[in-house]
Amino acid sequence: MAKKQMTKSPLAPQSTPVLPKIEGVEFAVGSNGFYGDRNDVFIARFAEPASAAGVFTRSSTRSADVDWCRQALENGGGIAHGVVVNAGNSNAFTGAAGIAKNDATVAAMCELIGCDESNVFLAATGVIGEPLEPNLVANKVKEIWPSLGSASLNDVGAAFMTTDTFPKASHVQVNMDGADVRIAGVVKGSGMIMPNMATMLGYIFTDANLSPAVCQALLSRFTDETFNCITVDGDTSTSDTVMLFATRKSGPYIDDLSDPQLEAFATGLRSLMHDLAVQIVRDGEGATKLIEIAVEGAVSDASAKIIASSIANSPLVKTALAASDANWGRIVMAVGKTDQPVEREAISIWFGDIQVAENGMRAANYSEEAASKACQAEEIFIRVSVGAGAGEATVWTCDLTHGYVDINGSYRT
Repeated sequence: MAKKQMTKSPLAPQSTPVLPKIEGVEFAVGSNGFYGDRNDVFIARFAEPASAAGVFTRSSTRSADVDWCRQALENGGGIAHGVVVNAGNSNAFTGAAGIAKNDATVAAMCELIGCDESNVFLAATGVIGEPLEPNLVANKVKEIWPSLGSASLNDVGAAFMTTDTFPKASHVQVNMDGADVRIAGVVKGSGMIMPNMATMLGYIFTDANLSPAVCQALLSRFTDETFNCITVDGDTSTSDTVMLFATRKSGPYIDDLSDPQLEAFATGLRSLMHDLAVQIVRDGEGATKLIEIAVEGAVSDASAKIIASSIANSPLVKTALAASDANWGRIVMAVGKTDQPVEREAISIWFGDIQVAENGMRAANYSEEAASKACQAEEIFIRVSVGAGAGEATVWTCDLTHGYVDINGSYRT
């Protein structure tokens, strides 16, 4: 059934960047009809073997596609020849039918490319628990194969949206030993966002000459600092996947994380991943405000992240901010319920530059008017110090409005 067009998020960037062409990979897009005539599937083919890395959901009800990719990375040594991604159906909780869909899709790609099955990667996003006809995606792959090279990476970003209201894209260019190296990526995600090793779906391509091991190490490290620091609703998807592919067409070959030539690439990759992660929060279902929560003074960085996530996921905090209500008592509640070590008499809270609590009580110069004004902005910064150590973490989230209920109440209708 075709799904209605979503109203664009008020937090959306003014424009979508035009992504550069990454040498060594070509794309095609098509439609299985899940969203009317809109494209809902893409394929990628690498001209030569590319280095591949991936991070995936830890959900125990993960999709068959996630299982496939994990095993393919292990069996194939992190080498990629092709990718197939569809939207509209997540192929999760579909039992034998989900495996049959994957087998048919992989077989079609292997036949067309002439590669081993462990060099093909899959993903799906959409409704959970509805089996697909086994050859639906495979037949679409064969249909659009002749058009490889006709689609851009921007087309790819639009083809795997579900409740997204805008395509999310980013790119950077870095210099490695005198060579210009490009990194470009697209992600989708709007609801069911509190990743646990990834976000909804994300694909990053680079022409850097990196080994699979280097790609995997960088992707895992920066996922923890970016995609794993965002939340819309505290729910982890069954299909969460982020993959990085390096076509090895530019720059020096690097197979050592300590190689100084890698520094520029690593900086660029982290910047791109952070940009993409925050774009997902900007498109949170029903969101009207982007909220950054920084926690300091925790016993460890891990503890700080738990506290920050508790604040970010509190419906009471999120609804108060939706109404521009500087109800800092709800932040105190969200800190306390984590059972993390804190010094109650040292806790201090700020909305932007406005301090609302200090040393375990309301700030002496507290101004309800000033605090409320800080909460009226489209972008709100909250800082919390818990006085227990040197740990710190930052998490990004959005407010919770009736729009979230409207979108999810009609998701399948």
